[in-house]
Amino acid sequence: MKSKLLAFFTLIYLTSCTPRNLAYFSDLQQQTEKAEEIKNSRIPKIQPDDILSITVTSISPEANAIFNRGEVVETSNAIPNYNNAGNTPPSNLYREGYLVNEDGYVNFPVLGKIKVAGLTNSEATEKFTSELNAHVKDPIVNIRHLNFKVTVVGEVNRPSTFTIPTQKLNILEALGMAGDMTAFGKRENVLVIREVDGVRKMIRLNLNSSEVLNSPYFYLQQNDVVYVEPDRMKEVQASANTRSLSIIAAAASIASIFIARLF
Repeated sequence: MKSKLLAFFTLIYLTSCTPRNLAYFSDLQQQTEKAEEIKNSRIPKIQPDDILSITVTSISPEANAIFNRGEVVETSNAIPNYNNAGNTPPSNLYREGYLVNEDGYVNFPVLGKIKVAGLTNSEATEKFTSELNAHVKDPIVNIRHLNFKVTVVGEVNRPSTFTIPTQKLNILEALGMAGDMTAFGKRENVLVIREVDGVRKMIRLNLNSSEVLNSPYFYLQQNDVVYVEPDRMKEVQASANTRSLSIIAAAASIASIFIARLF
């Protein structure tokens, strides 16, 4: 009888404390080298509500002054402080730059409305250079995003929305900016939410598997949301009945000791 009771409570303990795989890409063999071609890297395209820095350099100081009214100064210094400290965005971050309207156009000096939505930065640069050739000699155009952002929430140490000065960001880098997952985060079930052309797409990624490296969602796009789901243990801890469960567990432990001694 005593051995049966011991086996019973051991089974309860083991089933309630299932170990979680906390390693990324745990299916990769240790001390081996693996090389493969990157096929899932995609260049982000400009979307409505993007804010662009469009700078024009030429031999004409007057033309430079006209075309560069939307330039943001010291943006690269402001963004890291915003991300790391969790402060509000600097006041000039959204006050300057060129806003892509809901129809995909920016209103640029002299040129007027130019459609850029659906273009990569390189394609938009070529388009502006071609348009400016009629107004200024040998213009050099530089276009970059001012509000390329992703949001990381759920079981991470520093959930936040991150604005970054580059357009190439993978999911591991985003999790790194958020302080990585907590021990309660489901690495095998990370949700990515993406909106493209009025369509919201959602996919779950298994970061325990190296196959995620080839997923089209491994590299994040503008405005992506990454959600790390908590495991069952965290749900139990956060439950309103946690205190009752603790009392029941303690009572069960005392009862098991009493029964074991009795038999």
